[in-house]
Amino acid sequence: MAKTSRKHPATLTVDTLWQLARLGAPSLSPDGAQAVASVTTHDMAENKARSQLWLLSTLGGQPRALTQCGEKDGQPRFSPDGQWIGFVAQREQQGQKDATPQFYVIPPDGGEARRVGEVATGIEAFRWFPDGKRIAFISWVWPELKGAKAQAKAFKAFKERKESGYVTSEMAYRFWDHHLPQGRVPHLHVMDLASGKVSDLFEGSAHELSRFEPDASTFDIAPDGRHIVFAFDPGQPKSIDGRNALVELDLRKSKFRECVRDDGWDCSAPRYSPDGQRIAFRASHQGLKHTMPCQLAVLDRRSAAWQVVSAEWDHEVHAPLQWTPDGQAVLFTAEQKGRSHLWRFDVADRQAEVVVAGGTVSAFDQAAGTLVSLCDTAEHPARLHAHRPGEADRRIESFNDALLAPLDLGRTEEVWFTGALGEPVQMWLHYPPDFDPKKKHPVLHTIHGGPHTGPGDGWHYRWCWKLFAAQGHVVVNVNYHGSSGFGHAFLDSITQRWGELELQDVEAATDWLLKKPWVDKKRVFASGGSYGGYMVAWMNGHVAPGRYAAYVCHAGCYDWTAMFADDAFSWHAKELGAWYWEDPAKVASQSPHAFAGAFATPTLVIHGALDYRVPDQQGLAYYNTLKQRGVDARLLWFPDENHWVLKPRNSRLWYEEFFAWLQRHDPAQRADKPGRKARGHNAKRGS
Repeated sequence: MAKTSRKHPATLTVDTLWQLARLGAPSLSPDGAQAVASVTTHDMAENKARSQLWLLSTLGGQPRALTQCGEKDGQPRFSPDGQWIGFVAQREQQGQKDATPQFYVIPPDGGEARRVGEVATGIEAFRWFPDGKRIAFISWVWPELKGAKAQAKAFKAFKERKESGYVTSEMAYRFWDHHLPQGRVPHLHVMDLASGKVSDLFEGSAHELSRFEPDASTFDIAPDGRHIVFAFDPGQPKSIDGRNALVELDLRKSKFRECVRDDGWDCSAPRYSPDGQRIAFRASHQGLKHTMPCQLAVLDRRSAAWQVVSAEWDHEVHAPLQWTPDGQAVLFTAEQKGRSHLWRFDVADRQAEVVVAGGTVSAFDQAAGTLVSLCDTAEHPARLHAHRPGEADRRIESFNDALLAPLDLGRTEEVWFTGALGEPVQMWLHYPPDFDPKKKHPVLHTIHGGPHTGPGDGWHYRWCWKLFAAQGHVVVNVNYHGSSGFGHAFLDSITQRWGELELQDVEAATDWLLKKPWVDKKRVFASGGSYGGYMVAWMNGHVAPGRYAAYVCHAGCYDWTAMFADDAFSWHAKELGAWYWEDPAKVASQSPHAFAGAFATPTLVIHGALDYRVPDQQGLAYYNTLKQRGVDARLLWFPDENHWVLKPRNSRLWYEEFFAWLQRHDPAQRADKPGRKARGHNAKRGS
């Protein structure tokens, strides 16, 4: 890390970024006095990550490392009686190394972690039963087989097979960066803590959980421990945009009952009320439009009637959901104008109020009147706070404070300007640490993906705005039309006319910036990932050369016809307005490749071979086109990365190439200028 002086404070580097501890979702003890969370650290030299569990006091005590031996200890949850902390890990115990993630328990006062049972097909996520004697968990199994022994035998045979081919007749067969387990589906199971005995709750039925990264929010256990509710897609074939019903399983009678099903609605994240009489869940009216938000709905189990209670509240409700202890309200996170808050929604009054303001609140838990929240902002990575009635909020850890203390991260500002349709558009500006309004500064757009997401007051590791700003740029994030957090009409406005309003917003932002005396007009750059990558490719065909000095296109969508190789092809016609064989002209009118004849701006193209959301052929086709047209271009391709760059050494290379590309096309910092040492070279190795 760079030395610090009063005149020249240290700035953020790539190596420092990867030294920061990354905190996971917290779980509170039943008495609210302690929280447990996973903490992940990275070793740049070893190019590895390690996650361990930490115990944190909500009353003011010092954090304590709970696990030491594991490499990826995660998903910790206190048992209902507080005697155990359960977690999922792959470890070696008594000479046996886990081939798949298994369930472990450890007492909160310390000691050795103990593997409970053995599940050949592994454990994805779990919940405790109210009696603390059992857990319900998710495992991918062969649905035609019966019994744990048959599953273990099949798993062993599959692992030892010599063939590498993936064979399927399913519509959905891969997701983001992995193929769905061949021939297997996710079932709910029960494990007895004392004996380790496991039973498959869905065995012999057609029921399964979502095939798309099912987690603990996809099901819930009733307070009496006799019922489990879960989200289930009854449709065939299974697809990424299937519409889930809610199904309840009576554990004593082994009977399934559909409790919520409407072909127009997609239901998810069910949660029983404290008295067990109601179920809160997320409901999205997909039959009306595919962009409809997930709203809060409540089912009365006695009358079997359900209703959307947040219909008049123009926000999207995020999972997970938690009832307040009195059963009067539901807690959840939701975005609002570039920030994500923790909200309390009163079911009877149908009113929402902010409980914890973001920044970006990403996780929370509550118990015995205590609330813990995990929140980051543009100024710092995620931190854990305890919130107790009548007391000031208390920070309960300081993992990154010493590392960040000597750094000058610059300041962040939220501004608004008039964009497309004459509507206000939000923009975030991240100024470099040495920003002087009397001097000229380069500008870097970082255009967000989605498109229906939005950058805000938060910390980002893969696109770290503070790290970009540390290179001397004023970093710009525009929440263009289509972004989330500004109401459904704003989000839906770009549907079936991709590129139009978004470009107007980015260009209006650039116009706004160019009027500032501190902007160097010759040093304006634009970059983006995923849909943001689509945008910079789109800009290359629609913006006059010279307005932007260079582009960076990471995992960008380039050709909407060839994009049919992605894992989410079933929503293309919904967003673009037609299938490519029905109206090729309409699809092409929204596709950057159709405007290749105008490409002239230098572009760095980055892609990963394991990216199934935007297959790497998109980046390669864009790069090849640029080279064939004689446009200055450079390719960074990773054989072992997906839609994101997740390995420490690869991330460092990503930033090195990014910074070097901007420097190469920066008139003020030409690497070939004699007698000038480029700033970007100093940052290359995190110095």
